[in-house]
Amino acid sequence: MRKITIIITVLVAINSLYVSKAFAESSPSLPTVASEAAILLEANSGQILYDKNANSQMYPASVTKIATAIYAIETGNLNDIVTISSNASARNVEGTTVFLEKGEKVPLKKLIQGLLINSGNDAGVAIAEHLSGSEEQFSKDINTYLKNVIGVRNTNFENPHGLFNSEHRTTAEDLAKITRYAMKNETFGKIFGTKELEWDGQTWDTTILTHHKLVKEEIPYEGVTGGKNGFVNQSGYTLATTAERDGLSLIVITLKGSMKNDAYNDTIKLLDYGFENYRTSIIPKGTKFMVEDQEYIASEKIAYTHPKNEQLSKEINEDGTLEIITQDGVVTASYQLKKVLNETHNVKTELKNKSTNEVKFESIFGHLNPYLAYFSIASLLSIIGIFYRQKI
Repeated sequence: MRKITIIITVLVAINSLYVSKAFAESSPSLPTVASEAAILLEANSGQILYDKNANSQMYPASVTKIATAIYAIETGNLNDIVTISSNASARNVEGTTVFLEKGEKVPLKKLIQGLLINSGNDAGVAIAEHLSGSEEQFSKDINTYLKNVIGVRNTNFENPHGLFNSEHRTTAEDLAKITRYAMKNETFGKIFGTKELEWDGQTWDTTILTHHKLVKEEIPYEGVTGGKNGFVNQSGYTLATTAERDGLSLIVITLKGSMKNDAYNDTIKLLDYGFENYRTSIIPKGTKFMVEDQEYIASEKIAYTHPKNEQLSKEINEDGTLEIITQDGVVTASYQLKKVLNETHNVKTELKNKSTNEVKFESIFGHLNPYLAYFSIASLLSIIGIFYRQKI
């Protein structure tokens, strides 16, 4: 009996080890992030795969320029020629510049390139003045745009470049939303991923280089498509990065790193975590689904992100809601499908709209041709008349 007990105990222990190992393999451990706030977002689905203090308001520094760039691209004319004011000249703007001179004439697109690639604060001021007349009005305009067009919740920008202002704040989640929105714009995407650009300025002829180490491949990483870095003393090191592999499109935002390497190390950890453990499945636009005799259709492409080893199922509710369900029965995402008005539905609708007499008429004679129906009634009345006369 004692031997049997020992054997059972050993088997239970081995089984426990196996279950623990299997659970560990199916639930990857989250990376340790040194930056004070961070987020990992999948751009196709919009799903958040990791977050740390993602809704805490912080100082973004130069990653602010992502918002300024997409706002300028969407609301301005890229071919406009901007005359640089004294206020926007490099000698009157702090920090990194593209050495703009008062009176210099520069196309708006070139200013956006100088803003994103070389982090030109003077280019930011020139853009703000051109679009809104002043930095103060620009701040009001861009905040309205970010709230109404992109849907941010916890952002207030006081300038176009990110130089420190105690009221100039945002969150990792809002920055991820802004970056996701901006990357849908082809012009923005090209500039955001530019490594170097020939710059022919009035007083500065050079090749400007991106300051983002992953974009310029100073730190090699497969699949990086764009990025923007930032630093002021009050914000610490901030970083925005986009990368794509095998249909998985990732956005990483890190805020308030105490050292420059923190931002890059955290970003690489989060990208590795996303690429190694997740995939995005696509339901193409136009895909049809049936619920009993009712047809529904995906009016837009549907994307949902999930662990690579997770088995998912789809369920359509009577109202046309498509639910993506995990093997544990948890609804991980839901989408509203469009109802297709089929022939059966149209017949039912027509019946509801007919008068009571018409419905009674059809209940007797079915869906006959109207002329045939009236002929049948006339014939019936004639027979009744003959029968009545014979009886008399």
